[in-house]
Order: sequence, then C-alpha cells, then structure tokens
Amino acid sequence: MKDLNLLEIQRHSCAHLLAAIIHALWPDARFGVGPVTEDGFYYDVDLDLPLKEADLALIQDKMLEFQQENMLFERAEWPIDKAIAYMEDHLQPYKVELLKLLKEKGSTSVNASEEKGASGIDVVSVYKLGQFIDLCKGPHVNSTSDIGAFKLINIAGAYWRGDSKNPQLQRIYGLCFASQKELDHRLWQKEEAKKRDHRHLGEQLEIFRFSEDIGQGLPLWLPNGAIIRQELEHLARYEENREGYLPVVTPIIGKEKLYEKSGHLAHYHEDMYAPIQIEEEIYYLRPMNCPHHHQIYLARPRSYRELPLRIAEYGSVFRYEASGGLSGLMRTRGFCQNDAHIYCTYEQANEEFLKVMQLHARYYDLLGIKDYHMRLSLPDLDGSDKYVNDPEEWNATIAIIRDAMNESGLPYEEVAGEAAFYGPKVDFMIKSVIGVSYAISTNQLDFMASKRFDLHYIGSDGLKHPVYVIHRAPLGSHERFVAFLLEHYAGNFPTWLAPIQVRIMPIADRHKDRAHEVLKMLQAFDIPSANGKIRVDIDDSDERMQRKIANAQCAKIPYMIILGDKEIESGKISIRRRDGHQISDIDVLSFGKILVEEIRGRSIDFTLI
Repeated sequence: MKDLNLLEIQRHSCAHLLAAIIHALWPDARFGVGPVTEDGFYYDVDLDLPLKEADLALIQDKMLEFQQENMLFERAEWPIDKAIAYMEDHLQPYKVELLKLLKEKGSTSVNASEEKGASGIDVVSVYKLGQFIDLCKGPHVNSTSDIGAFKLINIAGAYWRGDSKNPQLQRIYGLCFASQKELDHRLWQKEEAKKRDHRHLGEQLEIFRFSEDIGQGLPLWLPNGAIIRQELEHLARYEENREGYLPVVTPIIGKEKLYEKSGHLAHYHEDMYAPIQIEEEIYYLRPMNCPHHHQIYLARPRSYRELPLRIAEYGSVFRYEASGGLSGLMRTRGFCQNDAHIYCTYEQANEEFLKVMQLHARYYDLLGIKDYHMRLSLPDLDGSDKYVNDPEEWNATIAIIRDAMNESGLPYEEVAGEAAFYGPKVDFMIKSVIGVSYAISTNQLDFMASKRFDLHYIGSDGLKHPVYVIHRAPLGSHERFVAFLLEHYAGNFPTWLAPIQVRIMPIADRHKDRAHEVLKMLQAFDIPSANGKIRVDIDDSDERMQRKIANAQCAKIPYMIILGDKEIESGKISIRRRDGHQISDIDVLSFGKILVEEIRGRSIDFTLI
C-alpha cells in the first residue's frame, strides 16, 4: 500500500468504522474489503438480507454514536496462522481467502494467485474497534473522534474480487472529508452532477440522440449540437492556421496491410471493428488517423527545410467498445477527433511538444477551464509484448517530453504502464466545476512510425534521417469534449457557443412585424463565427409571455428580446438575460454591436451588458 495522507487515513478509518457497525447490527455479516476512494470509502459485505436506504440511515446514526464515544483503533500483529484460524472461527471466508494468499504469495492482488516466485509473509496486522476485529494493514487514526465528517450515500452490487463467477456482495459507499464544510460542498457537487448529466441536458437542449436502428455508441448530432461542433471546429481551425498547420482529409477505411504496418492489428486489435471484405481484400474502419496521415507525408520526398510539417484533420474514427462501457457522448464507438500530426527532427521535438501543450492550455483558459493537469503515461518495459521493445528509444523520447513539460510550467504527474504501444503519451486531465475529472485530450511522441513507415527527411548533409511524429488532439473528440462542456456549463453555453444566441418574443400579433424587422437587423451583422452571423430566432407562438420566457430559459438561450407596445413606440427593445438580469430601452444596433464584441472575444460571461 502506498503511503497515505491524513485524509486518506481518515477515510480508511471510516471504512473500518462502517464495518464495525455492520458487525454490531448483523453479527453474521461476512466482510470483503473496504478501500479508500477518490472522495471517501466503501466496504463490501455479504449479508443474508438486502440493505435498503433506511438501513443506511440506521448505520450512519450508529457510526456517529461511535464517533462521539471517542473509541480507540487498537492495532496488533498476529502470526498469520492465528489470523486464519480466527477468521475461520468467525465465519469470514473472504478474509480467510485473502490471508491464505498473503501466506503463500505475500499479496492480496487479484493476480496474486498467478504470480510466480512470490514469497509469503508470516505476520499480519489486525485492528480492533469495539468488539470488531478486522484484517488491515492500516494505518488508522487514533480514535473515532479523529475521523472527520462523513456520510453514507448509496448501496450497489459488486462481485467478489471483480469476477462475475464469484458471489455478489453489497457495496456500501460513503463520503469522508476533514470538515463538514468540505463534505457539504461535495454533496452539493454530487447533486449538481445529477442536474448536469450531459445525457439529460443533451436531450433537453436537443444536442444529440442515439438510434437503435443505427447502433449503440453511434451518436446523431441534432442541429443544435452540430452548431456547437462547428464553433469548436472554427476555433480550432483559426488557432491551427496561426500555428502553421495545413488541412488534410483522409478516408475512414484502410487496407489490412496499413494497420499491420502501423502496429494496430498487433497491439490494438481488440479495440478495432471487425474486418470488411471487399473484392477479396480485407479492410478496416480506422481506429486512428495516424496511419493515413503518414501516407500524406510519404506523398513525396521531404527535405529538412520543410520541417516541422504540421497537418491537421477533423477525422472520424471507429473503435469497438463493449456495450457495458458506453456512456452517452463520453464513451462512444464512433467519434470525430480534433487530430493532427507533426513531423519534425529530433532537435525540433522538444519545442514542438511544448507548443502543443501551450495550445492545450490556451483552449482551456479560453473556455474557462481552470482546473487541469497533465498525466505523463510511461511504459512498463517488463511487459514487452504490450510495448515496442526498444528501451533506448523509449528513454530518449521520455527525456524530450519531460523537458518540455517542465519548461511549460504546467502541473503534471507520472504513471507507469499506461503509455501507447508506440511511445509515451500525455493526457490532459480536466475537472469540471462539480469536481468530475476526465482525460479529455492526448499528446504523444512517436519514435516508431519512422521505422514502420520509413518516414524520413533529407538532411543538410544530403543523407536520410528519421522523423519524430507528435500525435495531438487538444480538443480531443467532439463527442467527449461537448459532453464535458455540457456538464461544466450546466448547458449554459457562453454566447459564442450557444446554438441560439438571441430569441425575439413579441407579446401580441401586432408586434410580430417588428420582431421580423429586429431579426433582419441582427442577422445583418457580420461576425467571426462558423456561420458568420448572429444566431437569432423568433417565438411567435400564441403562448403567454411568461410561458415564452420559461421555454427560452429551459433552452438556456443567453438573450431574450421582448417586444410590446412600449418598444414599438420607442423604437427600442427590452432585453432579458437568461440569468434574470434585464435591460430596457436599448436600440437594436447598439445591442447588435455589443453582441458582436461579446462573440468576437469569446467571452464566457455576460461581461458587456
């Protein structure tokens, strides 16, 4: 077990307290494991009755009683045979299984029974709380009064050791924080998460839908969603043009030999769609754009004077995901990536990698995403069947990336065993305002493509040299990024991204002509956006004004223009923002100019009126 910080120790102790209370209430309970989670803890238990929400309240109350009694966590070390005998006597089969693994292999991991050459242990630690004794490495806090603020939140099913062949246990989840204020904030975040679920908002705002006739994990983008995609693509194309990227378009299908050469069939086959036979040749839907982009690089010989060569494409890719892993737009089987590949010399790789990270940060800052960090995924070279076996190249590539990340000044962490098969990768982890984290985009440095595809350039010495390839997608896929933004903004997209930016609402039929005049005046403005004009519509239904406003609020439209007798007489308009703020007696052209500046600046707040 890694060293735990104080909050993790509190959470670990809270899991032990939960188990002690269950043991007190149901002495025949059989216990699995109770680890720490990102924001709390859980414990798996095997009971002869199904727990209900009312039982959670009872358990919670008893845990609070124990906490107030300042009960001690008492640690002891036992010979492992004594621990096994104790758990057998107390009918704890899951603990006995873990102890026997510890005795034989020295580990309780799922793969411990398969490990060769592992050595067992002779002594284990146990903790006593009241009448409950549990196998636990610890550490724990001194007493229950040191635990902090906690709350049980739900019950779920979980197979013992994650194997569906094993018994299903009841998993009780809880939150735990150092203070009640922090706990309350996390509870607010969880409630907000339900309201902000992108699947619910996607339906409410008519962003996307799925069709059984088309297939699972293959989203249909409705007009409102397509507008958001277009605006993000417009932004990316503008930024990439400034950075010297060249646009390309490649097919979504390729021959088997292409993916054999790239290594995808050897290392990525399980994530690819089934082969397609055409005229006695085998084709695949592409899982990634890179093999196709390499063919563009190979279109003609390249000189060192051309490098770095940056090519970009909004490319659709298809990957097989098990149906159980699909989740709205967050995890799909078909998606469109903001993809690009940079072909550069070894000497240019550091600077190019740094520029890409800075581009990531620029997008996130523009969108108001403040909480993000990088995750450098390194190979586990002992698993050489998973990674290209070239330690020297791996180490050189990792050094380039580390130097660039350090120079960027952006926060990052390193993890082993999660690299791409062809090189280390950097995932950008972003967190929404409700605390949900996602790996939203990826940056990779590939040293193998040059060997597999003979990607080279002619240097100043007249000789051939291999290129380094940077794979990057700062906005990730449209699907996942829009899902994140839906939840981050709670559907309240900034004006520049909103599918409908202004809705005109005449109070009565006699005001409709003026509504159409205002619409034409606003649409006459030329703005820097995907469609080049303000997105405005008219609600000329027979609904009462209160209902029209409610409908616009539900659609989360940034601005509503209300037209009645007063506005007709004055020649001006009254505006209501979706946050409830109202502006009266402003002329249409002045409002249009303000709106254009707000859209041009891609403001994330109502900063101008």
